[in-house]
Amino acid sequence: MPTIVGSLRRYALAPSLREVGFAARGFPGILSEATRQLEAIPQTVVCGFEWGMESRDLWEVERRLALIDPYQRGFAYEGATMAFTIRDAMAMNRTRRARDLLAGPGRPHTFLNYIGIGFAMARLPRPLWRRVVPDLAGTPYYPTMSWLAVDGYGFDRAYFDTDRWVGRLERPAPYPWEGSPDYFLRAVDQGIGRALWFIHGGQVDGVAAAVGRFAAGRRADLWSGVGLAATFAGGCDRAGLGTLRRHAGAYRPHLAQGAVFAARARTFSAAVPPHTEDTVAVLTGLSVAAASALADDVAGNGFPSRGEPAYEVWRQRVRAHFDAEPSGTTAH
Repeated sequence: MPTIVGSLRRYALAPSLREVGFAARGFPGILSEATRQLEAIPQTVVCGFEWGMESRDLWEVERRLALIDPYQRGFAYEGATMAFTIRDAMAMNRTRRARDLLAGPGRPHTFLNYIGIGFAMARLPRPLWRRVVPDLAGTPYYPTMSWLAVDGYGFDRAYFDTDRWVGRLERPAPYPWEGSPDYFLRAVDQGIGRALWFIHGGQVDGVAAAVGRFAAGRRADLWSGVGLAATFAGGCDRAGLGTLRRHAGAYRPHLAQGAVFAARARTFSAAVPPHTEDTVAVLTGLSVAAASALADDVAGNGFPSRGEPAYEVWRQRVRAHFDAEPSGTTAH
């Protein structure tokens, strides 16, 4: 049974399933099978969050999350990570719920877990942010991938306050994440780009038009987020993906880079849906296995410090693979 305190926290912090639906959020477009599949993703996150808030122990959360379809399970882990991060941050005594989840049963969903931390950041005062990423020494991609938490924060802001962050194109105040306040803003834009895919229900013309309304200096990171969301979440057929690739124009390497990271996240979780195979093929010309290998191969020698976050150096190396392609190259 859920605890009374857990239920109160859930009702105070969690939107309802209806509230995260596209119609309730006032997103453009019409309901279709594709949009229903896409809006099921934030609803799955809400379920994971509710279970994480109400649970008495890690075992209970793990058992509940195991009931979720494998292709969707990572999104439920996002929500549970969000809940555990908030509970840890608000605890009178230091607790390690998030660390135990991320280093334990949540390990296959490492990429999405960091995004869940970002969702928690959107609900916590900034002074608590320094405590939100647990010590995950010995786990893959730590601490390089912690920038996905900032990405998650950007996604949350754009999804839940769309008029401000997308309509009025506002930006948050910089924050010295890993000592890089300027890059913080870029990582936020990567999350906003992901949100645009959901806000426009995977309709590529609307997504491209939305990216085009942002300042030119922000579009590369936005396109990267679009590529990641389209590849991981789906919602578009091959013809539409080809149109998306054409819309990206000079930003195709950024779109492809996002797709590569999504491919690696999917293979790391050992749950690769058919839409991911199709999207990676169109946006990168690679198979999911090859794209996933590319992500790890370019990281093989580490990331020597040169004034940029290791995460950005990693992204640059992936993009370099696609920068070398002739501009007229067509996807397979």
